[in-house]
Amino acid sequence: MAKRDFLAVTDLTRDEILRLFDLAKRMKAGGYRETPLARKTLAMIFAKSSTRTRVSFEVGTYQLGGHALFLSSRDIQIGRGEPIPDTARVLSRYVDGIMIRTFDHGEVEQLAHHATIPVINGLTDLSHPCQVLADLFTVRESLGGWEKKRIAWVGDGNNMANSWIEAAQVLGFELQLACPEGYEPNRAIFERAKAAGACISITEVPEEAVEGAHVVNTDVWASMGQEGEAESRRNGPRIAAKRSRPT
Repeated sequence: MAKRDFLAVTDLTRDEILRLFDLAKRMKAGGYRETPLARKTLAMIFAKSSTRTRVSFEVGTYQLGGHALFLSSRDIQIGRGEPIPDTARVLSRYVDGIMIRTFDHGEVEQLAHHATIPVINGLTDLSHPCQVLADLFTVRESLGGWEKKRIAWVGDGNNMANSWIEAAQVLGFELQLACPEGYEPNRAIFERAKAAGACISITEVPEEAVEGAHVVNTDVWASMGQEGEAESRRNGPRIAAKRSRPT
């Protein structure tokens, strides 16, 4: 059986996401006691630090019977310039899976290409699929699902916005984004979703995006790794005002 990586929401089908959420519901209710990760080890590479990502992956691995290894970029050779293909091959000999949280999405793709074990994208500057799946699970718990629902994104067209676009492509809900000029989502991801029939639109006017929405999402304006851009980001973008509509 070929290994499966999870680098983007589009790596899963709609049915796979539904089954995943059914299992998550059982786990949350305490109705799941199996340990499919018994005697398995997950390597967690953190080039970007995180409280929630580390705790959730580490605790989740333990609860499923496995063991998680925290590896900061300062602690392993990748932080000293070791080529990613070498890191992928070495880790593939020792552990059963890799979760990586880093900056460049290309590094994750390269790691997955050279590893013989599954690789999970814990976050990159391009996408954040695990977070969006968690958010969608909350939508399902709170609203019963996303069918015939309208979801809004307001803010930077960042990794979260990109993953919401991919989720709309896979699951079919309506997505409206409001992003300032110059801070739009990744064009290739947006165009690919549109070509696949996704019901998505983008505006510069927040009021237009949230009008009629069942769920509203946003994020910090300067994400981790963009601290040096914080001042220019505060002074640069301008949110468009709501245009008057004819009566």
